Amino acid sequence: MLKFLIVSPVVHVHSEGRYGGYTPYVREMNLWLRHVDRVRIIAPLSQQPPDALETFYAHPNLEFVAVPALCFTNKKDVLSSLSKLPLVLYRLLQGMAWASHIHLRCPSNMGLLGLLVQVFFPFTRKTAKYANNWDWNSRQPRSYRLQQRLLRSRFWSRRMQVMVYGDWGESSRNILPFFTASYSKTQALPLEPRSLTELPLRLIFVGTLTPNKGPLTAIKVVELLRGRGLEVRLDLFGDGRQRVALEQFCAEKGLVAVVHFHGRQAPEVVEEYFRAAHFLVFLSRSEGWPKVVAEAMWWACLPLTTEVSCVRQMLNTAERGVLVSADPDQVAEAIQGLLAQSQDYYDRCRAAMDWSHRYHLEAFEEALIKLL
Repeated sequence: MLKFLIVSPVVHVHSEGRYGGYTPYVREMNLWLRHVDRVRIIAPLSQQPPDALETFYAHPNLEFVAVPALCFTNKKDVLSSLSKLPLVLYRLLQGMAWASHIHLRCPSNMGLLGLLVQVFFPFTRKTAKYANNWDWNSRQPRSYRLQQRLLRSRFWSRRMQVMVYGDWGESSRNILPFFTASYSKTQALPLEPRSLTELPLRLIFVGTLTPNKGPLTAIKVVELLRGRGLEVRLDLFGDGRQRVALEQFCAEKGLVAVVHFHGRQAPEVVEEYFRAAHFLVFLSRSEGWPKVVAEAMWWACLPLTTEVSCVRQMLNTAERGVLVSADPDQVAEAIQGLLAQSQDYYDRCRAAMDWSHRYHLEAFEEALIKLL
């Protein structure tokens, strides 16, 4: 009997006897859960009702163990979190003693604690998903560096297979270059890229509305293009602390009619906009495998993206998209350059779609079965 323990930082929700969380994460975990007998999840639990971007686990024998969310960003939170540590560690020890397979989600506070506790279970099989930038040359918080070192070590992390996004030439046998997926191969439709003569030119942004993701830069791109006489529209999906300031900026610049805030929406809603968009504007500072880039590529929507994590590998430098800095002038110039070379735009969209269609849910599930 395979008893599968998930140690996760994701804040979960509870409704009508079911547990769930952020839809892309839960859908991915449900693929794992098809192949295990019993499941125990150790994670924080919210008292808020589920929203449009949350869904539920699908397993008949699932147990949820709630632990407090931990935060070490300010003195008040540090003291509170330290007082909660004994309870979290106790529940992790209990869970790992019960499990025949331990699955950790890193980098995170819960992931770090899980890595420390799993040392005492050297004979239990383990997997870890490092859902951030694995590139050692990138800037990382110290706690992320520590987690990378522990995950690489075959002494401290025994019987561990670590899924990382991209191929970084790792020598440790713990490290496995991996990928993720959003769509079934049955959804690999033979779409044609949008014509650049179809107006308005449609841009899409998907992500949290925070400075780390660059939504303000995306809006400034629209402002620049309109100032150069182009008819353009931007659809933003996601929410965050910057939303009010962004809406105010749009009002001040006269962009309310062309910049549309949709908030958090179900993946099916975002999919419809991907299929109508010409460009994804993705200017993030930190990522693992940026799902939104692969999703845009799936629907022949060309990504204009900063070079974070394994994005260069995903785009094969510039064959399947455009690498840009988080500078609105550079992004606007890239768009205008492709408007003048419609065949180049078409070829890149086709190459992006063909590449993305290789990374479907069925291939992902087959890879997961091998890990189990």
